[in-house]
Amino acid sequence: MSASDYFDLDLQEDGIARLTLNQPARMNTMAPDFFPAFRDAIQRLHDEGGTRVLVIASTGKHFSAGMALQTFAGQGGLLDTGDARARLSFQESLRRLMACFSVLDEARFPVICAVQGGCIGGAFDLAAACDIRLCTADAFFSIQETTIGMAADLGILQRLQGLMPAGMARQMAYTGERLGAERALQLGLVNAVAPDAAALLEQALALARQIALKSPLAIAGSKLALNHARDHGVAASLQQMSLLQSAIFDTGEMGRAIVAWQAKREDAGFAPLKPVASLPEG
Repeated sequence: MSASDYFDLDLQEDGIARLTLNQPARMNTMAPDFFPAFRDAIQRLHDEGGTRVLVIASTGKHFSAGMALQTFAGQGGLLDTGDARARLSFQESLRRLMACFSVLDEARFPVICAVQGGCIGGAFDLAAACDIRLCTADAFFSIQETTIGMAADLGILQRLQGLMPAGMARQMAYTGERLGAERALQLGLVNAVAPDAAALLEQALALARQIALKSPLAIAGSKLALNHARDHGVAASLQQMSLLQSAIFDTGEMGRAIVAWQAKREDAGFAPLKPVASLPEG
C-alpha cells in the first residue's frame, strides 16, 4: 500500500503542511507499512525546507485507534522473539519503528496534532511526539497496549511524563484507562479543547498561521533549544544555547522582523529554510 492509502499530505504556499489520516472506516488504524510511509513523508518535509508548520489531523469519528490488531497476529517476522538471534533483530526493528514517530520531534518545524475522538495506543505515541496538541470536546487518550498485555513501546512511556504530572502518566500506563478532553486540558496534555472537528481544524490552522508568519530560523532554533533543555540539565542547555545562537543569530532577519512589527504588518517576508543537501548516490 502507498502513503495515500493512509493519509493525504498537502503543503500550502504559506508554508503550512497538512497531513490528514484518511481511513475513517478502519478508524485510521496503522498497519506496518503506514510507519515508513509516515516517516518518509515527514522527513521529506524536513529536508525540503519549505514547511514552517505541520498540522496533523484526521477524518471520521476518531483520530486513530492505533496499530492495526492484525499486526499482532502470529509470531513471525516483526514480532518474532523465539530465540536470541530473533530477539536481536526484534530490537533493531523496534528502534526503526520508534524512529517513525521521533521524526516529528526532530523536524525543523513545529508539529500541531489536532485530535478528534479517540487517540488510542500507537496514535497516542504519535501525538506525544508532536509539539502541540489540541483536541475536540469528545476526544480521549488511552495507552491501550496495557489492555492487550504489553507495555507501550513507541515513545509514549518516555514522553508522557514530560507532558503531564508523572503520577497521572503512570496511572494511564498501568490501567489503560481513558483520559477525557477536559481532564487532558487540566493536566496540560492539550493546549485547548474545541467543540467539534471543524472548530478544531480551524483553531489548529489559525495557530499554524500565527507560527508560520514568524522567522523560520527563529522557530527552528527555538525548537532545537527547547528539545535540548527537555533532555538535559540547565547548565548543559545554556552551553548548547551559546553554540546554537552563535550559529543562527542573523541581524538581517531581526531587521525584517522589527520593521514589520513597527509597521504593524504581520508578514515580514521571511525566506524559508534551505533544503538539506542529500548525499550523492552510489
